[in-house]
Amino acid sequence: MKKLFVFALAILAMVGRVRADEGMWLPMFVERLNYVDMQKMGLQLTPEELYSINHNSLKDAIVGLASESKPRGFFCTGEIVSEKGLLFTNHHCGYSAVQKLSSVEHDYLKDGFWARNFGEELPAPDMTASFLIRMENVTDEVLGVVLSDMDWQARNKAINAKIKDLEAAASEDGKYNPVIKGFFEGNEYYMFVYQVYTDVRLVGVANSSIGKFGGDTDNWMWPRHTGDFSIFRVYADKDGNPADYSVNNVPLTPKHHLPISLDGVKQDDFTMIWGFPGSTERYMSSFGIDYNVDTFYPIIIDIFGKELEVMDEFMQKDDAINLMYADNHAGLANTWKNFIGQCTMLRKNKVSEAKVKLENNFTLWANRNNKKEYPQALENLKDAYGQLAQIAKYVYYPNFIAQMGPAGMASAFQGYAMAVDSKDKDAINAAVMELQAMDVDAMFAETNPQVEQKMFAEMLKVYRNAFDASELPEIYTKVIDKKFKGDIDAFADFVYATSIFATPERIKAFIAKPNAKKMKKDYAYQINEEMTEVIMNAVPQYRAAMVATQENDHIFVKGLREYYADTQPEKSLYPDANSTMRMSYGSVQDYMPADAVHYDYVCTANGILEKYVPGDYEFDAPKRLIDLIEKKDFGAYADENGELIVCFLSTNDITGGNSGSPIMNGKGELIGLAFDGNWEAMSGDVNFEPKLQRTINVDARYVLFIIDKYAGATNLIDELDIRKSEPQPLREEEEQ
Repeated sequence: MKKLFVFALAILAMVGRVRADEGMWLPMFVERLNYVDMQKMGLQLTPEELYSINHNSLKDAIVGLASESKPRGFFCTGEIVSEKGLLFTNHHCGYSAVQKLSSVEHDYLKDGFWARNFGEELPAPDMTASFLIRMENVTDEVLGVVLSDMDWQARNKAINAKIKDLEAAASEDGKYNPVIKGFFEGNEYYMFVYQVYTDVRLVGVANSSIGKFGGDTDNWMWPRHTGDFSIFRVYADKDGNPADYSVNNVPLTPKHHLPISLDGVKQDDFTMIWGFPGSTERYMSSFGIDYNVDTFYPIIIDIFGKELEVMDEFMQKDDAINLMYADNHAGLANTWKNFIGQCTMLRKNKVSEAKVKLENNFTLWANRNNKKEYPQALENLKDAYGQLAQIAKYVYYPNFIAQMGPAGMASAFQGYAMAVDSKDKDAINAAVMELQAMDVDAMFAETNPQVEQKMFAEMLKVYRNAFDASELPEIYTKVIDKKFKGDIDAFADFVYATSIFATPERIKAFIAKPNAKKMKKDYAYQINEEMTEVIMNAVPQYRAAMVATQENDHIFVKGLREYYADTQPEKSLYPDANSTMRMSYGSVQDYMPADAVHYDYVCTANGILEKYVPGDYEFDAPKRLIDLIEKKDFGAYADENGELIVCFLSTNDITGGNSGSPIMNGKGELIGLAFDGNWEAMSGDVNFEPKLQRTINVDARYVLFIIDKYAGATNLIDELDIRKSEPQPLREEEEQ
């Protein structure tokens, strides 16, 4: 009998592993489009248990995190994990809130924070939690206002007006936050109705040496040993309704919460991820890809790279500066490395070339079927992106310079200058009143003069290096080069020593006695004015090209849907991510990133010991954590081999915004939190890479280990619904 069992396993192996499943699917269509496949792969829940507007379902445990009370999109995802509104998300998703709650004396980023009871939980600044009540197709209503003789601008104006009316009607006098978004480049429209809770409180977070272990070096890389999680709680009034922060509020009793599994993962296990992915561009043309790789991304990489270099120089020397710039640095670093990865992998994975083949086939099909508007749309996209490539640097470089340091502060005074130039006394008086109403101290909050001056100087150098000498504004040719002999550092010293806009004290003194002539002689003001002029000269061409890309993307994607329906009717198309609730499914898998290189699907705490560098900015780790790992004191969170799994890989299709999303097994139990993609598939936002694309997830057992064994926050462990399957006895034929 044992031979028969082994033979059966061999046959299954020949069939092949579960594939990576492309697509971020709208939950309302799961039963029609995905359910049969998901069942075959290991899903044990019914469609009604996944998504229902009439009964409690899994979607009721998924939370969109934002910083507004009526958000139209979400920066991260969270999930409810207890009957008392406890919420898990990523460490980097809670980073901004934790930073704002911290001080040099109580640096929760550096030291961590664990509330032992409800009374110790801290109101999270600028964090809201949105629960999806329902979604519905409103395509007919929205597009019903479009007339055949409308141009693109008129079309959008009519659509936006209709959307505003539909959202207002669905809000039920402000009870809900309805959001209508376009799909397939404006060929379909769906409404998402949310209930938004504004009282969210920090409950627990590990220190950054756990939550950000590996820092920017390990970002997007595998293996990863980052405990990327933080814990919050959603509060409501006594009736369970959203309410602003009050000591009288109580923990929310959710419609559904996720149990947590201790069973761990095995290769080929079914996985699903629910969340709010931010943005993908899977239907982007080859021309858009080439523009991004050759023009747009390099500009942002150039600018952000220099900003990060300056921040790093000061942050690693001073704890106060490190705390002050931590959130800004984290956001810039993530985008910077993301764009580097996209440039590298879009080229390496030949994504543009693949799009060209599709476009050629699409054009042949369109011509055969006498659909001339579709090939024309591609030609228009080629022209529009060509224009953007010519004009982009005249928009992006001066835009960043105009916001930098004193030049950025000076921008707030342009209205006053215009009023003075108009010689209208009423306008001048109104402008002065606006200046007097400024919160000057707030303008300088979270800034350090040394960092800002160095940043100001380095960004002026970046601008000079990006342009020919003949294209430089007069502040370079007549001031920096002539008066300061080309020494930008000396120029920056002078600006910070003399400019009205370099310190809050000087700005306040100027507001008390404004003088337009003096202001216009200020070098910081001149920089802002000259950079604004460069931008305004480029804006008409830039805007026209952007409108052309939007209009022709709409036509192209409309054509693509017809093309696939005609040539591949079995193919189900999913819309690009747009910060609305999506579901993706796949399996636990390893991968081979290069010849003779194999990456396992899990990594263990042993990797923390291997990477650990005492005192290092990125690879330091707490002594207590190191001691626990060296002793293998993992408690109930060890796997069957006595090891502690830190992170694991799955084939789920995700993108930014999915950070913090729950990754679940077939029973709907939490097995981890999604927090990253892998370097080799950084082209995945544009083209899914089945052999390479992986989601990096922090294992739920590592999360519980940190809460329990490391932090000793047993009050939280007691609150969770933790489950472990009983070991199944071996079948008789397996024993033989």
